[in-house]
Amino acid sequence: MKNSLHVKLLLKITQEYVNSHFTLVFSLLFSLLFLAYSYNFSTQSWRPIVLIFFVIYAIITAYVGFLTLRIKQDLASYSDIRKSTRLLGYPLLLTIVSGNIFSTSFAFLLISRSKTAEYTFAAYALITQLFIIGISALNLFKPYVTDTYLLAMGLFLLLAIFYIVMLMLCTKFVTSEAAPKWMLLPGILLLIASLTGNLFATLLGYSLIQKARKANPSTIEKWQRIWEKILRNTMAVFGLFFIVLMFSLSVTSSWTFDYDFAIENNYGALLQTPSLEYPLGTDNYGRDLFSRIVFGAQISLIVGFFSTIIPALIGGTLGAFSGYYGKATDNIIMRSLDILYAIPGILLAIAIIAAFGANTMNLIIALSVGAIPTYARTMRANVMQLSNFEFVESARALGASDAAIIFKHIVPNSLAPMIVKATLTIGGAVISTSSLSFLGLGIEPHIPEWGNILKVGSTYLETHSYVAIFPGLCIMLLVLSFNFLGDGLRDALDPKSN
Repeated sequence: MKNSLHVKLLLKITQEYVNSHFTLVFSLLFSLLFLAYSYNFSTQSWRPIVLIFFVIYAIITAYVGFLTLRIKQDLASYSDIRKSTRLLGYPLLLTIVSGNIFSTSFAFLLISRSKTAEYTFAAYALITQLFIIGISALNLFKPYVTDTYLLAMGLFLLLAIFYIVMLMLCTKFVTSEAAPKWMLLPGILLLIASLTGNLFATLLGYSLIQKARKANPSTIEKWQRIWEKILRNTMAVFGLFFIVLMFSLSVTSSWTFDYDFAIENNYGALLQTPSLEYPLGTDNYGRDLFSRIVFGAQISLIVGFFSTIIPALIGGTLGAFSGYYGKATDNIIMRSLDILYAIPGILLAIAIIAAFGANTMNLIIALSVGAIPTYARTMRANVMQLSNFEFVESARALGASDAAIIFKHIVPNSLAPMIVKATLTIGGAVISTSSLSFLGLGIEPHIPEWGNILKVGSTYLETHSYVAIFPGLCIMLLVLSFNFLGDGLRDALDPKSN
């Protein structure tokens, strides 16, 4: 009985076993989806390419199932995963070619016994870079590519090699407490490489610099603890991966994608079904849906980010003053914001856009104004709680000014709930952006934006459903990703769990 409980506990806390189940379920789900879509009922024929993907994913599912049983047997017999089992994870690395992010990340998790946060950052930086290369490579089937295409693809390949080297170095030299001093230079290079939008490189570079400089041990320990909690949350990690992939693709798309395919009408290619030249098909004007969705990610992320950061800064400042000073100041600020809070956010956004016109800047302002009261309330509650703590009283006794107390002592300790809230509400901003564009009140109709693309596709749901399905999936995945990441951050930054 005791041995059985021990095995169950091991299975529950072993990250490889938990991740193998997660990978198995999603690989099986995608296999069934490919199988369902592999037969065209209207023409009574099979789709060969989709059928091939079904076979590939079915083989991956079977192999992951085999590894899951192998891991379970090892834990039951040896209370650890044997080296021979970990070596079986190397063939699974090849599944990156099929686009199966779940099996690829599981492979990186399985092959390494010692998994620091830096190792995971390096692995996901490499996976993100390989996805960028794969997505950009699809442009080779188009009639022409951008002038910077070959140079950009060469740079992407060099970065992928660099991330492979960093992955090996992190495995061999980096521990959870320290890194060699010479790792400072690779850390700086990683920060430069993050200009491509690969935020995993940013996280890796910052972490290596902190450890190589022998920074405050408590700071390093806190950083490691937070990321260990986030990385144990599988859904949060995949949410972060999709967000970083979309952001990196948005940054690099101008180097490898031709904007003309997204905006210029091509009446010789109206409503083309997905093919190598048009991976996601074309719309009713012959515009490449693949290019439109890639460039549309820029708009969604820009509007989502700025319509979150602006109200967070304004609302956070108002909430900090309201919570700290209280009484008359609190009443004036909060009652004024209550009036704004009483107006439905989407209605307020429609009114602002109707008054000032539909463009990106007005959309950001419209979404920002309605979100200010919620951030002010969150910050006010945190500040009111912290204002009576001993460190605040000590700062006040030492003669610190109110501004110094608020912005140097109270606000930094109130940022965790604000960060979590911001992460969760970016998804809502993305939905609002797409909704307003769908109604014709957001981004200008000719600009590639997911809501605009979905609006066009809604007309062809019965005949050419892919025109609506692909942008709809992108909106859904991005919103879910922000929500999953927000949940992971909330668990990691919760003071009670710390």
